Amino acid sequence: MSLSTVNYAARALRLRLPRVCVAITGEDAAEMVDKAEAVIRENPFIEFRLDYLKNPAAVFPRIKKLFEYRPDAIAVATCRRANSGGRFKGSIAAQIEVLTKAAAAGCQIIDLEIETAEGLKAAEYEKLRNQVTVLQLSYHDFKGTRKLEESFERMRKHPADFYKLISTATNLHDNVVMMKFLQQTSDHHFMVGHCMGEQGIISRVLSVRAGSVYTFGAAQAGEETGPGQVTMRELRDVYRIENVDAVTKVFGVVGDPIAQSLSPYTMNTAFRRENVHGVFVRLHARKMDDLMACVREIPIHGLSVTMPYKQEIVPHLHNSDVWTQQTGACNTVVRGQDGRLFGFNTDVAGVLVPLEEHVSLDGAKALVLGAGGAARAAVFGLKSRGAEIFILNRTPQTAQALARKAGAKCIKRTDLARMEFDVIINATPVGMGNPKQSPLEEKELRTKVVFDMVYTPYETRLLKMARAQNLIAISGVEMFVAQGARQFEIWTGKPAPVEEMRQEVFRQLGERPLPATPAAVQRAILQAQSAARAEDEAREREAEQLEHKPIAAPAPKSAPAKAVAATPARAAVKAPPVKAVAAKPAAAKAVAVKAAPAKAPAKAATKAVAKKAAVKPAKPARKAGKKK
Repeated sequence: MSLSTVNYAARALRLRLPRVCVAITGEDAAEMVDKAEAVIRENPFIEFRLDYLKNPAAVFPRIKKLFEYRPDAIAVATCRRANSGGRFKGSIAAQIEVLTKAAAAGCQIIDLEIETAEGLKAAEYEKLRNQVTVLQLSYHDFKGTRKLEESFERMRKHPADFYKLISTATNLHDNVVMMKFLQQTSDHHFMVGHCMGEQGIISRVLSVRAGSVYTFGAAQAGEETGPGQVTMRELRDVYRIENVDAVTKVFGVVGDPIAQSLSPYTMNTAFRRENVHGVFVRLHARKMDDLMACVREIPIHGLSVTMPYKQEIVPHLHNSDVWTQQTGACNTVVRGQDGRLFGFNTDVAGVLVPLEEHVSLDGAKALVLGAGGAARAAVFGLKSRGAEIFILNRTPQTAQALARKAGAKCIKRTDLARMEFDVIINATPVGMGNPKQSPLEEKELRTKVVFDMVYTPYETRLLKMARAQNLIAISGVEMFVAQGARQFEIWTGKPAPVEEMRQEVFRQLGERPLPATPAAVQRAILQAQSAARAEDEAREREAEQLEHKPIAAPAPKSAPAKAVAATPARAAVKAPPVKAVAAKPAAAKAVAVKAAPAKAPAKAATKAVAKKAAVKPAKPARKAGKKK
């Protein structure tokens, strides 16, 4: 059925639909409706998964009552049979009975899978269409994204208002296939489509701009009804799906694995804060060729590259910055308007920025654990600051190759017992996801600063041991935020909202930030800062006194002379002292000239005062003599 033959109710409903339909499940009727009521407060578009109930008929009175006081709600009723990927074990007739009762209870859209439609007679199918407001015909491929056009032709034999075609992404390019299919068909039909699975997140977010009427989200984590389904809040608040359109720029973080990455949270927070019309998604790439095809055809404007592709992506770059060339590793890619790729390495900034807040690196002895992409960034970054670098790696050959290139030294694990360092950096994944693992033992932490690049968990075993010894302990969160902020600035040309990005990381980790510097060291630093401030203030007071001294010095000597001149009677009584005062103007003049040669106006004023003091007192002295 084309758009020209779609019924009026379907057309009107299409205009009211939000972009996210939230799937509602439950153990019983009461739980299902309670969940629906809670979700409708945030998102008025829901799907009742009736096949999750043992007795679907028990829920219809509650659904009817729900629509009575929430007439704005829009609901899809789904009762998928087991042979179509659902949980309903009844017959086709029983399934149709459940769906018609759902429509009578107020559900505006009835979802019917193609397998059931093909099992109905033409008259039965037409009768069902007349009993529902909107009929949505659906097809699910749980094994891959294959022959979408053929599957759609199979569906078109059965007229429907909406056509829903869901596949499974086995690689990133499957998302491209799905979105191209939606672009081709959505001009003539109301289409709903995306890819399931972890690799299908791109199409779950971007399908709405390719032509899908809506996409699906879970009510909350743990209640997913399909592989790779994300929550409604994540779709709305993190990916801002209501704002995604044809001109939205797409960015992503690529790696294998990638599910643990917090980059989508920090980057989308930064985009929202700085009004960047973009969206940042996870890209689970198992092969580099698959990733490159995805970058070209979506297209993707910027990539954050993580393990294991930091070195593998370098040959695909058309140009790169100095750090990428030196380290041989790239963690940031920009796609030009002409499709060319440019590489940057912001891991170097991620290492140096947190370290230089706590320690001077010039001449410092630094131990780097590891020899991969992150370790290379640490080594060359430290080298640029004049540090003496030592490398310890599980595979000596890799460490030796890096040491030769960077002018560093390789050491063995046994050497740690007799060596001391200013900084120890863990650039290995040891400790990631496992708080019991550590690359070093407590007795081997012969250093002042410990920097662990791992940020999940927030406080690794390595950092706990460092804090126990009152060492400066820097979490991988600081590197993650610093390098991400630099990526944001490269992609957008705007200053990164660093503090908002850091707060988002801690919110996702469910942690409160701990000070990198231990309490004892902090107290010593504060005392030193206080002493330095007191010393600076003393210098300023001394300088101020010296600056004002030349002007204030002559005043006491000239003032008495003025007083004598103003009162002749008093001057007559004290005639001898006046002579003495009159004899000293030259000395006062000399002092003024010697003390402040740079201040000509003050010197001139001093001369005038001295001259006046020398001349005027003489007249009262002569008058006193005549009276005698």
